[in-house]
Amino acid sequence: MSDHRPDLGRVGIWAGDLDSHPMAGVRDAVAAIEDAGYGTLWFPETTGREAMAQAAVLLSATRRITVAAGTADIYARDAVTTAAGQRTLDEAFPGRFLLGLWESHPSLAEDIRGHRFGPPPTTMRAYLDAMDAAPFGPPASAPPRRVLAALGPDMLELAKRRAWGAHPLGMPVEHTGNARAVLGPDALLAVAQLVILDPDRSNSAGLARSYAAALLPNRRALLRELGFEDVDSLDDRLVDALVVRGSADDIAHRVEEHLDAGADHVSLYVLTATPQTPPIRQWRELAARLLA
Repeated sequence: MSDHRPDLGRVGIWAGDLDSHPMAGVRDAVAAIEDAGYGTLWFPETTGREAMAQAAVLLSATRRITVAAGTADIYARDAVTTAAGQRTLDEAFPGRFLLGLWESHPSLAEDIRGHRFGPPPTTMRAYLDAMDAAPFGPPASAPPRRVLAALGPDMLELAKRRAWGAHPLGMPVEHTGNARAVLGPDALLAVAQLVILDPDRSNSAGLARSYAAALLPNRRALLRELGFEDVDSLDDRLVDALVVRGSADDIAHRVEEHLDAGADHVSLYVLTATPQTPPIRQWRELAARLLA
């Protein structure tokens, strides 16, 4: 599938807080991301808005940008519904929708959605089989545009074989190099980097540490393998590896590190102390540095 991988641009935006904005604000935010010149808009799915409906809104509110459901939860819809939703969006917005599938988390799958959480690689493989076999009444569209929100080697290997590639979120540059080694030279590697635009770094240490802590539950083993031995201490080295903070130049340097390590695309998850307000100023400032 890698022969048909999309051109996402070098840099995109991971809009991780869209569910905290009213829909009118969402439309304004995504228009600002597109107008700034970013190639791709990524968004998550957890317990907020449903991914396919959200994607349709975002595609309708924009003109050219790729809209990527970065972590569409495989427990949120059966595979036939997901396949039908993806093909519907592909037909309505040719070449602009990218589906990123996520194996979820036990608490979301079981406590929130009421499903039994299965072994991630096995469950994802069966889900992809069912998607590929799903019937669809309208005329056939192009091959499915999909990536996997993969972190560990088993899921990365599956992303190499059954998708255009992988979309790891919230991992250090060292992981990018390892992911490229597993994926090989041809598969798409689109990484998401958490960032705080704070040129003097004086007020952002606590914010960075809180977001880094939220990343730990399904990353501890992987981070230890990368040489971060005392993960739960959240020392400065680990926090800085997970969340880059500083000037636009500092953030641009981290983007280049990911690209040098093998990433094709880096999406920026801009963190602020007021997530209920879209960080439009920060998106524009980073675009002026990264997309000029």
